Amino acid sequence: MKIDFKGITGEEISFKLNRVKIAPDDKLDIKPQFSRQVRKVNGNDKLNFVALSVKIESTEEEPKPFNVNVTLVGVFEVEDMKGAADERKFVVEATKLVYPYLRATVTNLTASAYIAPLNLPVISGPIFPEDRDQFAFTAGGELN
Repeated sequence: MKIDFKGITGEEISFKLNRVKIAPDDKLDIKPQFSRQVRKVNGNDKLNFVALSVKIESTEEEPKPFNVNVTLVGVFEVEDMKGAADERKFVVEATKLVYPYLRATVTNLTASAYIAPLNLPVISGPIFPEDRDQFAFTAGGELN
């Protein structure tokens, strides 16, 4: 299998400052929520898109000083992908390649908003739990 990284684009990048009062001695737990979407183009099985998203939202139960929503899409051309095992390997590798861009975008976005930059964790292994369990993996959907 040959994977060619064609580029990356920002699908959504947003920051909203919340006027939340947090006591100085309260511990702030950001809890970013990650998601991923994998798509193929109809009529061109070689062209694949992997969208990684991170969302941080303030709720009444868990107030946060800001909301962040970032979705980046990696564009890949994949040749000789044979079967589910190759598809799984591609998705895991593509996710590992796009994640550092997502991480940098969140850091730059928060720094540009003149708050202490938020640094998402460095992750060297599989990011999503389903990538660690070979029986839980699914990828689907097609773009027209």
